[in-house]
Amino acid sequence: MRNTQETESGAPVPGTAPVRFDTKVAVLLRDDLATWQRLNVTAFLVSGLGTAAPEVIGEPYEDADATAYLPMLRQPVLVFEGAGKTVAAAHARALSRSLTTAVFTADLFGTGNDRDNRAAVRAVGRDALDLVGLAVYGPRNAVDKVLKGARMHP
Repeated sequence: MRNTQETESGAPVPGTAPVRFDTKVAVLLRDDLATWQRLNVTAFLVSGLGTAAPEVIGEPYEDADATAYLPMLRQPVLVFEGAGKTVAAAHARALSRSLTTAVFTADLFGTGNDRDNRAAVRAVGRDALDLVGLAVYGPRNAVDKVLKGARMHP
């Protein structure tokens, strides 16, 4: 039986072949966060990627009734977790590789707006940040190396 996604010659039907990305979007969360914190941190971290790397944003969505919806990331976001030292090491590796990186620190749970969030991060040196999560985007192999020691989020 032939795959319906192939032409008579066995070639993939245009537009139906699996999409492979040379890049990876990943979020790494500290493993001691409450569920609400994990969700909140993940949402905040990925929200900035499209401004720094516009190529990660796909086309707008539209349903069968022509209702328009916002575009979203064009590729999956892989979510990982690890101990605080794993997050700190990943942060250092991401910066050393000049990858697009977003951070979320424990201090941000106590602020209520973007201005105060930025001030809280700015008040602490890079190596002293109390990181609870980070997002990283870049070439797949480089992101994999950054995430060494982390595990997929359950």
